[in-house]
Amino acid sequence: MSTPTTTSPAPRVRSFLADDDLTSAEQREVLELAAALKADRHAEQPFAGPRSVAIIFDKPTLRTQVSFTTGVAELGGYPLMVDGNLAKIGTRESVADVARVLGRQVAAIIWRTFHQSDLEGMAAWSGVPVVNALTDDYHPCQVLADLLTIAEHAGGFSASGPALAGRTLAYVGDGSNNMAHSYLLGAALAGMDVHVGCPPQFGPRADVLARAQAIAAETGAHVSVHDDPRLAVVGADAVATDTWVSMGQEGDADKREEVFVPYQLDAELLDLADPSAVVLHCLPAYRGKEITSEVLDGPRAVVWDQAENRLHAQKAILTFLARAGERT
Repeated sequence: MSTPTTTSPAPRVRSFLADDDLTSAEQREVLELAAALKADRHAEQPFAGPRSVAIIFDKPTLRTQVSFTTGVAELGGYPLMVDGNLAKIGTRESVADVARVLGRQVAAIIWRTFHQSDLEGMAAWSGVPVVNALTDDYHPCQVLADLLTIAEHAGGFSASGPALAGRTLAYVGDGSNNMAHSYLLGAALAGMDVHVGCPPQFGPRADVLARAQAIAAETGAHVSVHDDPRLAVVGADAVATDTWVSMGQEGDADKREEVFVPYQLDAELLDLADPSAVVLHCLPAYRGKEITSEVLDGPRAVVWDQAENRLHAQKAILTFLARAGERT
């Protein structure tokens, strides 16, 4: 369905479509706000009235649905759930038409969908902040939560910002998926070294890797990609993995799992990391596949803190975007 050409896109407002929509300083501001909102969950009320925030799901969800609906309510707003299977945005009617309808009624739009280009179209035409709740390309809200979690376990926050710069994040598994891409961009913005261990045919997209390397050059970080997962993990301060079969890839599950077996995060691989390293997984986890039960249920796993921190990180980015709108 074509995009209308008889009218112009809405005036652009700040949105969060990918990790590098924030500068390094803005990311630090959001993470510190997230920590403050974790200490006092009702300290910010940007949607008091209440104002409605549309939350649209085209993909299965648990943590994203719970954390965004709870978060919007705690920010004083009304979380308006939109069933993507009923709305059929982009097929039943164009992204631009839906954006213009929603933009006249809600204060912000949160969308968990497939194509990054659709999300960008929503942002171009709605005139309200749009937040990426996951696309095939990026999962930036999850990485904000992960950075908050790492900072908490690395000594918390100080006047100079979260304790992230100079530390190393290792990611092992599918280097071409949305989590790998967001780790590359988000952790590099935080000044962290990012090491990806993945099969060569499942490496990061070239443009994302180049962008992460450019960010790292500005923040003093280093980005690398390794075929051997051991080279990625050695000495790391945080080790992350994700499912080998992302949503929409279920038909190739057997073929993919065969390739990824050497990249399983088990105790032997984790022992190469720093002794104080924490283990991250965005969930749902498939025990015995990308991660063993011994590691996932072990003392170094911080996955439940990660899951909780989705709430605080997302409230922080919504508050940041609302404040940005007030300044324009």
